[in-house]
Amino acid sequence: MTPDSKLGWQEDEPARSKDKYWNEICRVGRWMYERGLAVAGEGNLSVRLGADRILITPAGACKGMLAPEDLLVIDPEGEVVSGKGQPSSETPMHLLFYRMRPDAHAVCHAHPPTATGFAAAGRALEEAVLPEVIVNLGKIPLAPYGTPGTWEVCAALERLVERHDAILLENHGVVTCGPDLRTAYFRMETVEQFARVMFAAEALGGPHLLPRSEVQKLIEARTRYGVTCPRGNSAELPRTAEAMEDRITFRRQELESFLEEAIRKDRARR
Repeated sequence: MTPDSKLGWQEDEPARSKDKYWNEICRVGRWMYERGLAVAGEGNLSVRLGADRILITPAGACKGMLAPEDLLVIDPEGEVVSGKGQPSSETPMHLLFYRMRPDAHAVCHAHPPTATGFAAAGRALEEAVLPEVIVNLGKIPLAPYGTPGTWEVCAALERLVERHDAILLENHGVVTCGPDLRTAYFRMETVEQFARVMFAAEALGGPHLLPRSEVQKLIEARTRYGVTCPRGNSAELPRTAEAMEDRITFRRQELESFLEEAIRKDRARR
């Protein structure tokens, strides 16, 4: 049997071919650690090896110091098939992605500092600001807080997983998925870079959002930019300039209504 790039490792693949998945997780773990996206024992990585096997990092291990023999293989229920120790405490979150996203073959979870700062402030990264982010990720939503390592995280993520490749976790971090581990990791880098740009833009008076027409052109040009979206163009679009104007108008109307009511009550008291 020849390797299936969509499913990853097959039982009868040569050992050398299988090794690449173990080595890739260790390599990406080092990148994540060296770039400060996860420190100490933070973060976790996984790769779908086949229909019923998932390669995942161990609980509590520093991602910058992993060796292939540290990794574990689990089944879709989270039970260890091979390897020593315990799989990542965030195993349920990884299993959720693999169950809901047949196109996802790798998951990356980390705590990139600026993006996690947005998550800790209860803010999504959903504004239409950078073309590259719009094309590759669309809207980056915020999942409500759930205790890390529990099914609460899955409950908070469930409504978002099918439509988003990158999600902020409130007071926790970021999770991304992709057709392979490098793509999932690069999406993590993109989220952090976008958060840094947004932080700088807000310090300079606020970002300039692109209009809906420009966002639509970017989405329709995904193929030309070399971006393949298994879900077509159905992903939620980021907040455009028009949406912000509508929100400002609504708030102005709320304020005017509040002032009118206050004046009416004041006159009634007199």
